[in-house]
Amino acid sequence: MFRGAKDSFEVLLAHPGGPFFRNKDDGVWTIPKGEVQPDEDFLTRAQIEFEEETGTKPFGNFVPLGSIKQKGGKTVHAWAFEGDLPPDFQLKS
Repeated sequence: MFRGAKDSFEVLLAHPGGPFFRNKDDGVWTIPKGEVQPDEDFLTRAQIEFEEETGTKPFGNFVPLGSIKQKGGKTVHAWAFEGDLPPDFQLKS
């Protein structure tokens, strides 16, 4: 999710949970992501992961950004959409 901010834009990133990431910040912020199930498409999984990790249902026009292969071999497919968190947003752990 991104939003316009004066002469630039801001991108929402998530911090992984769990004890391994508890005291780590540098280099661990990322887009929400997860494993695709055999019977679903990549965009559907991206929407599910975004909602699970932020508590906010994504909506709007989804722009495909392409894919990258991570060092560990996992391929990440990404989309962008313009939006903002609701005023009553509560951080999920």
